[in-house]
Amino acid sequence: MRTHGTGRTTRTWAALAAVGVLALTACGGDGDKAAKDGPSTGGSSQPGPRVQLPSLAGEKLEVAAVWTGPEQENFTKVLKEFEKRTGATVTFVPAQDPIVTFLGTKVAGGQPPDVALLPQVGALVSAVQNKWAQPLGPEAQAQLDQHYAAGWKKLGAVDGTQYGVYYKTANKSLVWYNAKAFEAAGAQVPKTWKDFLATADTISASGVPAVSVAGADGWTLTDWFENVYLSQNGPDMYDKLAKHQIKWTDPSVGESLKTLQSLFGRKDFLAGGQSGALSTEFPKSVTQTFTGGDRPAGAMVFEGDFVAVNIAQTGAKIGKDALVFPFPAVGAKAPLVSGGDVAVALKPSKGAQALLTFLASPDAAEIQARQGGFISPNKGVDPAAYPDDIQRGIAKALVDAGDDFRFDLSDQAPAAFGGTPGAGLWKGLQDFLKNPSDVEGTQARLEADAAKAYGN
Repeated sequence: MRTHGTGRTTRTWAALAAVGVLALTACGGDGDKAAKDGPSTGGSSQPGPRVQLPSLAGEKLEVAAVWTGPEQENFTKVLKEFEKRTGATVTFVPAQDPIVTFLGTKVAGGQPPDVALLPQVGALVSAVQNKWAQPLGPEAQAQLDQHYAAGWKKLGAVDGTQYGVYYKTANKSLVWYNAKAFEAAGAQVPKTWKDFLATADTISASGVPAVSVAGADGWTLTDWFENVYLSQNGPDMYDKLAKHQIKWTDPSVGESLKTLQSLFGRKDFLAGGQSGALSTEFPKSVTQTFTGGDRPAGAMVFEGDFVAVNIAQTGAKIGKDALVFPFPAVGAKAPLVSGGDVAVALKPSKGAQALLTFLASPDAAEIQARQGGFISPNKGVDPAAYPDDIQRGIAKALVDAGDDFRFDLSDQAPAAFGGTPGAGLWKGLQDFLKNPSDVEGTQARLEADAAKAYGN
């Protein structure tokens, strides 16, 4: 998945750009009707079982993930269906970041969960190196081979052995916006970073802060950086930085930080200014964007398709009140960054492998797709399972990309650098948000932390 021809890359960006067009035309369209009335004749949104599962009557399983709130509730519905089909009893175990530390404690205590959903590639590698993870069984592998592109299978493998199933993925190159606030300000949907700053200026001049930034959650800041860096410097440089083959003191990193500085350095652009952004957690960054009518706390919020779950809590209607456009192009082309959660068996049990088989099937993904705020890389998922045209379009862009995407850079890094609250890249970018003028100092601190975590 690391190198791709220009033609496929162009098509991917075009597909993602179409999502922005879709957002502007989806108001009251056929997609909403399909969500209410069911799918078209092309398929069924609630088909019968397509994957065979063994009887697990009396067996008890534990599944660990860092999900909370609506995300956890929606996944629980998937587990309930698994219980119904197999007779097993499944308990969801809330995990904490970094999940490797959480799982290490469980393993040391002799009570690892049967299955864990890991939000970082680095966490999967650690689980394998620590000899916690179990290789994927033949039934789950068959589902993977039938329904997944090679790139997603490769991300779930370590040293050529398949361990994981990417159950939940994300298109992390999206900016969601309050339609009423845009209309009231006379703002235009931007295509480039220059346009994005001009739009932010227009909105700010109307008396509404342009962007709601979830600075209290460092992972959202890594996503900001990754999209800017990929678009500004291209996929080859992105891959090298992800592997620490170039240093964080490289001029390319400085240029991308300066690009972010043009946004983060404008107090009037940020909901609550820099200090307000640093105290805003991700769920609030979304909900405050879609409450308050045309005078929200912020008019735009950047993050992946999963934002839809939090939008739903506000009563705003996706496709009418809440619209979306692709992350603006900083360089020649707009970025396409993905993330995801990989399901891994931590016990050599029949039940753990059965659950992985289920999670690799379209059956499981379609259950959660109907709830919204969920995207699957599974090619077998019926598009009609997604609740509206916007989420359907986002899923199509990601699936159509095949192997042509770049995975979240911080999630590829060792967890100590890319996946730990209050440390490494998360902390470094939070400090940068606090003082966006300190580009060189930020680079030096990031390089010191990266060198330690990567061991070079």
